[in-house]
Amino acid sequence: MRRALTLIHRWAGLTVALFLIVAGLTGAITSWDHELDEWLNEDLYKTESRGEFRDPLELAAAIEAADPRARVTYVALNFEEGHNAGYFVEPRIDPATGAPYALGYNAVFVDPVTANIAGRRDTTAVSLTRENLMPFLRTVHYSLHIPSMWGTDRIGYWIMGTVALIWLIDSFVGFYLTTPRKLRLPSIPHRRDPATWWQRWKPAWMVRWRAGGYKLNFDLHRAGGLWVWGIIIVVAFTSFSLNLYREVFYPVLSLVSKTTPGPYETRTMAPLGTFIEPKLSFAQVVPIAAFAAKERGFATPPGGVYYEGRYGFYNVSFFNPGGDHDQGGMGLSNLYLDANTGAVLSENQPWKGTVADVFVQLQFPLHSGRILGMPGRIMMSLMGLLVAMLSVTGIVIWAKKRRARLLQERREKAISTGRPQTARPRTA
Repeated sequence: MRRALTLIHRWAGLTVALFLIVAGLTGAITSWDHELDEWLNEDLYKTESRGEFRDPLELAAAIEAADPRARVTYVALNFEEGHNAGYFVEPRIDPATGAPYALGYNAVFVDPVTANIAGRRDTTAVSLTRENLMPFLRTVHYSLHIPSMWGTDRIGYWIMGTVALIWLIDSFVGFYLTTPRKLRLPSIPHRRDPATWWQRWKPAWMVRWRAGGYKLNFDLHRAGGLWVWGIIIVVAFTSFSLNLYREVFYPVLSLVSKTTPGPYETRTMAPLGTFIEPKLSFAQVVPIAAFAAKERGFATPPGGVYYEGRYGFYNVSFFNPGGDHDQGGMGLSNLYLDANTGAVLSENQPWKGTVADVFVQLQFPLHSGRILGMPGRIMMSLMGLLVAMLSVTGIVIWAKKRRARLLQERREKAISTGRPQTARPRTA
């Protein structure tokens, strides 16, 4: 059994190693995505204007007036002093061609006091420029920035979700392989002495810092994985659940626990590139949502409203100014409203609902570490570096053993043929 598990660990690890290096390094950076983005693009985020804020819908109208080819799909509803407001847009259909206009941007930053447009950018661009660096790294982290093809934009999600699932399973295999060969059951004290069991397992947790070379590399891989094994399980599982949410996670969860489905789970998504025209406007939906939130006792004000054009509903989020990027999801409440009737389709309040509902809510806060605030974000940033290190050391271990195996095979062949070995084997 151990031999079979060793093979599984080796090949599963090699299969996902390069993906995990990319995800780990980008994750270490994107733990601070908003802060770094604001630092890199102060001209987009900051404003010297002070005074009374304009009406949010007036700013949306100003954006569309500046470029009639664009349609606002996200409206910021509360503002921070000294900060520009961020809006999202998508292209309208060009009547001459029947295809969407080529805007070259999907995000607009507008001064909430003067209504002047501070800048635009395309957050989907494959670019390492200052304006696009953080959105690019964020997209690479969860989908490798694989473009839409074959009628779907989910291919990158499927790949990274599958990688996460393999990583999750392999983490349990790797943990088992660190335990002593002959003492596997410490839970049976009358058969095995737990103290003896621990003494045999203890070296697996140690790093021989002065050993150098292959021994140090091996210890970093084995002990490093053991010390943070619990966090790895959380990161791997939440990576899987977030990327394969619609395809696997939510359907399976619904089979084993009571869930409260929302519009993403109950409505059929329109084909890629299509847009469902709403009968109600932002101006009509926001008051309906504000009234519904008051009835439900929401403690925070409306913070933003997004129109989901492929499902035909509005998502109104409730948070204090700046709270959308500080809480990692558990500080946000949401109402989902039908774009034709204004009926409340579903609601989402942190820590409320069935056990399964709360479990779903926790996926991103756990994955990002934001559930623990600043310490959690620091931990996840370090974890990103550690995941990359574990992947690199795993590759080194495989390469070293492969080289030794090829060398041994060459020696055995030389002995069997009676010829001396005169050259080192190729390792690639």
